[in-house]
Amino acid sequence: MNLTPNVPFPPTDREHGPRLQCGYGTDRGLRREANEDSFIAADPVFAVADGMGGHEAGEVASSICVRTLAELPQLKTGSRDASADILQEYLFKADADIREATGSRAGTTLSGVVVVEQLDVPYWLVLNIGDSRTYRYSGGQLAQLSVDHSEVQELFDAGQITEAEAAVYPRRHVVTRALGTGDDTEADYWLLPLEDGDRILVCSDGLNGELSDEQIAGILGAEADPQAAVDELIQAALRSGGRDNITAIVVDARTTPGAAAA
Repeated sequence: MNLTPNVPFPPTDREHGPRLQCGYGTDRGLRREANEDSFIAADPVFAVADGMGGHEAGEVASSICVRTLAELPQLKTGSRDASADILQEYLFKADADIREATGSRAGTTLSGVVVVEQLDVPYWLVLNIGDSRTYRYSGGQLAQLSVDHSEVQELFDAGQITEAEAAVYPRRHVVTRALGTGDDTEADYWLLPLEDGDRILVCSDGLNGELSDEQIAGILGAEADPQAAVDELIQAALRSGGRDNITAIVVDARTTPGAAAA
């Protein structure tokens, strides 16, 4: 279930606030029988949900999550006044609907950004539950904004394994928080200033599981067009093995008056 504009995402034309341009794409990968990823890319919401459960239950979970986010009033009004409290209400609803639809047999991650404005100052409201990821590429540097809810992340944070050990840890894909599982369904939120020239990448772990941060940064720096960047990221992940579903959204922001989103 993917919710996007009916036409290629144009730069947003607003009298005030940042102008955005977006690219997006998804691929089943080379080893999966179905694509259980879903995403939404519609100003001001850009998010990826990675379903888990098998037998198409994961696809149901991620689809419900994305459809629930699509009910946000900000998508209808075009306003940028969402908050963490508002988003969490919708995530609680998605969690309940997923459990009812799948009998608690499936779950989904969710990661992404919502563009918000406070006193006419723009921000990225980053949200995350699970191990899908949100990155910011700015000034030639790539930074992971979200923090994984995973067994391997907890071990790394506790100093029990090194970064090199984490990369090959056998249970590195086991998540500790998700929607629909009946466990902890509270997302983490960060409010970060939106700066001119920011490039946001939101992806499922089928992308970052195949590509290093250096590879991701290289592609984001080389491809000026956000759709071209998405296409190359997905192709690079497929060339690297494509062992999982792969989904990516790239959002470019411009705040300088008269500038177009790159």
